[in-house]
Amino acid sequence: MKLERLISMIYMLLNHEILSASALAEKYNVSQRTIYRDIETICAAGIPVVSYQGVNGGYGIMEEYKMDKSLLGSYDVNSLVTLLRSMSTVFEDEKAEETIHKLQTVHQEAKKPSMSLDIGSWRPYNETLRMIHDALQRQLVVKFEYVSTKGERMKRFVEPVNLLYKYDSWYLYGYCRLRNDYREFKLPRIVSLEVTGEHFQHHRHEPKVESVWRSNGLAEADEFDVVIRIAPPAMARALDFFVGAEKRFEEDGSLNILLTNQHRGSMRWLVPVVLSFGDGAEVIEPPVIRKAVKEQLLKTLEKYREV
Repeated sequence: MKLERLISMIYMLLNHEILSASALAEKYNVSQRTIYRDIETICAAGIPVVSYQGVNGGYGIMEEYKMDKSLLGSYDVNSLVTLLRSMSTVFEDEKAEETIHKLQTVHQEAKKPSMSLDIGSWRPYNETLRMIHDALQRQLVVKFEYVSTKGERMKRFVEPVNLLYKYDSWYLYGYCRLRNDYREFKLPRIVSLEVTGEHFQHHRHEPKVESVWRSNGLAEADEFDVVIRIAPPAMARALDFFVGAEKRFEEDGSLNILLTNQHRGSMRWLVPVVLSFGDGAEVIEPPVIRKAVKEQLLKTLEKYREV
């Protein structure tokens, strides 16, 4: 197709000092007359193509139009390409793909990144991300049913502000009309998402996303350390989950996980996590967490009393 050939020619010209019409015609399997017309089209699009006369003449793009290669090294380009490629996969972002091609013109050796990044997930999850991303771009209110940490289900109308990727999960940050304040919502807990046709304007006193994350629940007093003993069969999963925690292997083959500076609000997530390991995890201290785990176990046993 002509469009694909034109785009390819532009990047060829960016990557080379001078290319002859005959070399371009041979590469794209067209006549030199077609190449001349393509060059005219590229110039008409505002890209400054220069014609060089002589035996070694041909076409090139003005140096002032090209990005200074000294601004970005191959490592910088590789890192940016890796991130953009993952983002373009999740959001099907054509602009990100165009940026990747532009970056790859800076350093030829940067076309094959030595690392990869996958921040997507299974297809329905990515569809949710794309719907929210679209609502963000168009400033449209979204509505959904949200399941809180307490298991409560509520209808929410949210003015989306940002998508956050933290702690191995995506979060929607926005203005919740139910709470009349800014909140973050974990995407796996969002059910029946819809993008409404209602436009909104951002609030003047919108708080910074970072400050909201730092303040959530961290003002509670009574901080303490938690020690969890992990049995060998559950060790691999514990290492996957408690990534940033201090770890110590014991002589009996078990693993002690130390979680420092915890608070009472931690029990909302810590107790279910410990229980999910079955008999592979035991809270050693503090007593308040041991008691909370025991109480939850007794409630669970009560459900199976007649079995």
